[in-house]
Amino acid sequence: MDEQEIRRLLATQLEKSRRLQARIGELEAAARIPIAVLGMGLRLPGGVTTPEDYWELLHRPGDASREIPADRPGLRAVHDPVPGRPGRSYVDRAGFLDDVAGFDAEFFGISQREASLLDPQQRMLLEAAWEALERAGIAVRRADRLDVGVYLGIMASEYNERFAERGDATRVDPYYTTGGGLCFGAGRISYVMGFKGPVLSVDTACSSSLAALHLAVRALRSGECRYALVGGSNLLLSANLMVSLSQARALSPGGRSRSFLAGADGYGRGEGVGVLVLQRLDDAERERRPVLAVVRGTAMNSDGASSGLTAPSGPAQQEVVRAALRDAGTDPAELGWVEAHGTGTALGDPIEVYALAEVLGEGIRRRGVPLAIGSVKARLGHLEAASGIAAVMKTVLMLRHGEIPAALDPQDGPLNEHVDWDGLPFTVPRANQPWPVALPQRVAAVNSFGMSGTNVHAVLAAGPPDRDAAPDPVEEPQLLTLSARTAPALTALARSVGGHLNKAGPAEVPSICHTLRCGRATFAYRIAVVASTGPELAARIEEALWRPLAAVPAAGPAAVRLRTDDTDPSRALLSALGVRFTVEHATGPAELGWEGRRYPLDSREATLNALAALFEGGAELRFDALRRPHDRYVGDLPTYPFQRRRFWVDEPTPDIAAPAVPERPGDLAPGVGDRAAVHRYLAERLREVLAAEELDESRSLLDSGGDSFASVLFIQRVEQAYEVGVRPEDLPLDLPLADFLERLAAAVSLRATDDSR
Repeated sequence: MDEQEIRRLLATQLEKSRRLQARIGELEAAARIPIAVLGMGLRLPGGVTTPEDYWELLHRPGDASREIPADRPGLRAVHDPVPGRPGRSYVDRAGFLDDVAGFDAEFFGISQREASLLDPQQRMLLEAAWEALERAGIAVRRADRLDVGVYLGIMASEYNERFAERGDATRVDPYYTTGGGLCFGAGRISYVMGFKGPVLSVDTACSSSLAALHLAVRALRSGECRYALVGGSNLLLSANLMVSLSQARALSPGGRSRSFLAGADGYGRGEGVGVLVLQRLDDAERERRPVLAVVRGTAMNSDGASSGLTAPSGPAQQEVVRAALRDAGTDPAELGWVEAHGTGTALGDPIEVYALAEVLGEGIRRRGVPLAIGSVKARLGHLEAASGIAAVMKTVLMLRHGEIPAALDPQDGPLNEHVDWDGLPFTVPRANQPWPVALPQRVAAVNSFGMSGTNVHAVLAAGPPDRDAAPDPVEEPQLLTLSARTAPALTALARSVGGHLNKAGPAEVPSICHTLRCGRATFAYRIAVVASTGPELAARIEEALWRPLAAVPAAGPAAVRLRTDDTDPSRALLSALGVRFTVEHATGPAELGWEGRRYPLDSREATLNALAALFEGGAELRFDALRRPHDRYVGDLPTYPFQRRRFWVDEPTPDIAAPAVPERPGDLAPGVGDRAAVHRYLAERLREVLAAEELDESRSLLDSGGDSFASVLFIQRVEQAYEVGVRPEDLPLDLPLADFLERLAAAVSLRATDDSR
C-alpha cells in the first residue's frame, strides 16, 4: 500500500468518524428535545373552568374546600367527627367540583342511556380535552385520524359502585365495563376524537398524572406521536376510600392541606380534571402554535426497598430530582420556583424539603437568591391522581405571567418546626411577588410522589419569545367563521367571541380570525362575517344573530360556477380552498355563483364575502390557503359552549348502622407502674393488628409484615386504654419489636406521670 492509498484510507475513516459523531450528536439532541405546552382544559374546585379562573383563584386568600354536597349521600352518611370510629370518616370538607353531573352527550355522539351510566370523569375529560385542543388551535375532525397520543393519570372510578351495591347486580348492564374501567378514560377520548397515537391510563396513585406527563414527553421525543394529550382526573363519589384514609389518619380533620405549616395534620382531599396539549417545540414553532411553557426534562423512579410501601423515601426523591435536572440540562441555580408535592403531613413535608435541599441547596446558596417553594394543595386540596396535572398547570401559568403567587396566607401560622428553615435557602412566600429579576430566565420544577412509591419530577421553562414579530398592523378586511352543533350553542359562542373582539387590538385581529377559521372544527350551524377591526367584526356577528339560524345541508352548495378569464388569480385561490366549481370563460371581473346568487371577486373584501357565503351554505373549505405569514394560533379565545344536561344515577340509600363506639378496655389493661405487664399488653395488641399467631420481638415491625398503616391501627388500639402521647410517625418501624414496644411502654408511663402532676 503506497502513501497515497494510506492517505485516502485515513481520509475515508476520518469522514466516517465525523459522520458518526454527528449522528451521535443528533441522537443525544433528540433524546432531550424540549416539549411545548400548547393548551389546557380544566375543571377544578372553586368554580375554576378556564386558565384565567385558575390564575384568579391562585391570587385569592383561603382555599377552595367546602362541605360535602347533597348529591354525595354516602360521604355524608359515614361522617363522624370522632376519629377512629370503625367504618366512619371524620372529614366533612373537601375541594369539591361545582357540577359533576352536567354533560353535552349529543355533542360527543353518546346516547342518553350511556351518558347516565358513564363515569363523570370520562365525561369531563372529553370536554376538557376538547377545550385544550381548541386553545392549542388543533381542529378535531374524526375522519382525519390525527396523530395524537393520550396519556391519562387516574386511580379510581367510584361511580360504578352504585350499580352493584350489597350483592345486587341487577343494575349492571353492558355499559358497566366501558363506563367505569380505568383504561376507558383515555381510550374514550381517542375513540370519540378519532386519534391514532398511543393510549395509556396510568395509575401510580398520587403521582399518576405527572407519570403520564413523563411518558408523553418520552413518546413525543421518540416520534411515537405528533401531539400528546396529558390528563389527570379525580372524583370523590364513594365513601370507601374516604373511610380507609380516615382509618389510616392520613386526612386532615379540617379538610385542608396545610403544606409546610406547623399545623400540618394530614391532607385535605380534592376533585379535579385537567388536560394539557403537548408537541415538540420545533414543530410547535413551525406551526405557529401558542407556546405557554416548555417541558425541558422529566424523570421517574421508585422508592423500592424503603421504610414502608406508603412512606416517602428521601433518597429516592433526591435521585429523581437529579435525574430530571440532567434530562433537562438545567443547573439548580436556574430554578426560580419548585412546585412541591407538599401533602401537608408532619412526616412527608420534612422528607421532601430536605430531599430538595440536598440536591438544590448548594446551587441556590451559590447564586445568593433564595428559592421559593410551595404547593397548590394548600389552595385546592390534594387531587390525588390529578394533583400532578394541577401542579403543572399552575407552574405553566406562573412561568407565563412571570409572577409567584402566595403559597400561604399571612394568617396561616408558623412553618413546620421539624424543618430548619433558617438553615435552608428556601422561602415559602406569603404574598404575591414577581419572578426574581436576578435570574436570567424563568425556570421551575414540579415534584410528585405517590403512595405506590413512584416518584416523578419535571423541569419547565417559560416559552421562547416570538422570533417573527408581526409588522405594524394594517387594517384590512378579515373573514371570521363560527360554527356549532346547535343554534343555542352557536349563539353562546358568537356572543363570547364578540365580547373578546371588542377588546382586541388591531394586531390581534388577523390571528384571531385565522385561529377561528383553521383551529376549530366545523359544524352544521354557521356564521361568517367580514370586517377590518375587532369591534366591526363583533357588530357583524351581532347582526348575523338576528337572522334565523338553521343547519346547513351536508352536501354544501351545488353547481358552483366561476366566471373568469384565464389570467384571474381567483381560480388558483378557490382550488387551494378546496372549492369544487366549473369554469365559465368570460371577460371582465371574476364572479362566483350558485343557486341564482352571484358574488363579485374584484377585491379582497368581495372575495372574502363570497367565501363567507360559501361557508354559510355548507361548503367545507381549507382555510389554510388564506393564512398570511404573520398569522398565528391564539390560545385564549372562548372555547365551545357545551350545552350540558344532567346525567346522574343516584346512590342507593345508604344503610349504615349507628357508629360502633369501641369500649375502653381500661379494666383489662395493666397499670402503668408495672412496665413488664404494659409491655406484654402492648405486644398482644400488636399481634392482633398484624393477625399474627405469635410475635418474634427480635424482628422489626417491617420484618414482621407491618407498615405505617399497621402503626396507625396499633396506636388507635393502645389509645383505648392509655394516653399515649406518641404519634405513629414517631415510631421507628425498623427497630426490633422488643425495643419498639419498650419505647412505647416508656412513653405511656411518662404520659401518666405528667398527667398526675
